[in-house]
Order: sequence, then C-alpha cells, then structure tokens
Amino acid sequence: MTNATTTVNAVSAASIPVRKEEHKIRRIILQVVKQLVVLAFALIMLYPILWMVASSLRKPSEIFTNMGLWVSDPQWHNYVDGWNALSYSFGRYFLNSFIIVAFAIVGNVLTCSMAAYAFARLNFKFRGLMFGFMLLMLMIPVHVVIIPQYIIWNNLGLINTYVPLILPKFLAMDGFFTFLFYQFIRGLPRDLDEAAKIDGAGHIRIFFQVLLPLMKPAIGTTVVFTFMWTFNDFFSQLIYLTDPAKYTVPIALRNFIDATSQSSYGPMFAMSVLSIIPLFIVFCFGQKYLVEGIATTGGK
Repeated sequence: MTNATTTVNAVSAASIPVRKEEHKIRRIILQVVKQLVVLAFALIMLYPILWMVASSLRKPSEIFTNMGLWVSDPQWHNYVDGWNALSYSFGRYFLNSFIIVAFAIVGNVLTCSMAAYAFARLNFKFRGLMFGFMLLMLMIPVHVVIIPQYIIWNNLGLINTYVPLILPKFLAMDGFFTFLFYQFIRGLPRDLDEAAKIDGAGHIRIFFQVLLPLMKPAIGTTVVFTFMWTFNDFFSQLIYLTDPAKYTVPIALRNFIDATSQSSYGPMFAMSVLSIIPLFIVFCFGQKYLVEGIATTGGK
C-alpha cells in the first residue's frame, strides 16, 4: 500500500511541470491570436489611408479600378502637379492654415484657461448661472448660430478675412476647453493659492506664476485638439473666405474637383497625403499630454 501511494505521488509530482508547460503554451498561443486579431483590425482601419497613399502615386485611370496597395509604376509627378495645380502654390494654403491654427491655439489656451480660473477660484454674482450657460452652449450645434454670426460679421465688413475664424478664440467661445481647464484647476489644491496670497500675490500672479505652469497636461490637450479641429475645419472657412489667396488646405483640396474640366484625383490624393502629415506629427508629439490631460481633467 505504501509503495502504491509513493508511486501515485511521484506520478503527480512529475505531471505538475508538464501541466505548467501546457498552460504556458496555451497562454502564448492565446496572446498570439489576440495580437493577430488586433493587427487585422488595425489594417482594416488603416486601409483607407494606405489606399489614399497608393492612389496618390497612380495614374488617374488606375485609381478607381485598382483597390490594391501595391503600385507598380509610381507617378511621383502627381505631387509636383498637385502642388502647382491651383491658382497659388499649395504652400500658400498651408501657410494660411498654420496662421489660423497658431492664433486659435494661443486664443484658446489663454482665454479658456482664464475663464476656467474665474469659475473655479473666484466668487462672483451669477457664477453658477453663467457656468450653466457656458455648458448649455456646448449642446447647441454650430449650424444653429452660424447664420446670425455670418450676419454680424457681414455687417462689420469682416467677411473674407481671418477675423471671424480667430477673434472668437480670444473670447473663450470654445466651452469644451473652458470646462477642460475648469476640471483640472478644481483638482489643484487651494493651499497653493493661499500661500501665494500670503506672499502678496494677486489673482493675476496666482494664475500666471502658480497655476498656469501646473496646467501642462490640460494645455497639451487643448493644443492638440485645437490644432486638429481648426486645421480640418472646412465649413466655417468655406463660409467666411472667398478670396483664393486666403484659402486654407481643406478648401484648396475641395477645389481640385472644380479647378479643371477633368477630375485631378491623382494630384488631389497627393495633396491629401501631405495635408495629414502635420496632423500626424502633432498627434505623435502631443499624445503624452493628450492622454494625461484627458485622464486628469474632464475624462475622469
């Protein structure tokens, strides 16, 4: 009986490493399968972009007849043709877009953060009502107010200028970013404000020297979103800009369909590829602040 028990224990002890090895192999196979599934979904999502890149190097007759990604005879001149296809060089449209984006970023970061500081730190009459009104503006579609805004700018003689696209950014009109900064400031301890007040600092010094340097995640999130939304804005820029010399990248891309009697899809796709490069660069450099800002502000 003792020998049988000893034999069973020895067999059980010997089977333990085998079971561990089998479990390890199954876990590795499961991880490989998961990674392959994720890779397949990533390729599906990236296919339109990859197809656009491939189409930018094809002849116009091959663009909509070939859905593959391999280009046997790349037409690099599509980029040269697209760069000079419109009334002005495409670099001018990039410059116009960057000018609007730069002012929009400065305006949103400065005024939205200051408005958020007022809501989060100052006690004034009708603060709750005004904050609720600001949140209400987030729920109103832009199409509801675009006609009254156009009438106002037209009466002021500011149509076909960048003022309607830039000035609202310096008036804290983007409630999303105000709320983003508000949530972040609420998470900062009030002891910082009290210590600065003891040292004789006023609200301006507290904001610019104490709180603003601590808002880097929220500032990074605002910069990334403002860049992407403003650079990709087509509707507002189409309404307010009528002079081809002031066109931005989205409007210029649209003009490839109307510029000539024949559709210039090759050059259009080539310029579309160039137009997503700034967005890709900004997102890559701002991804750290974007994730951190959303995790520590309005997304928590």
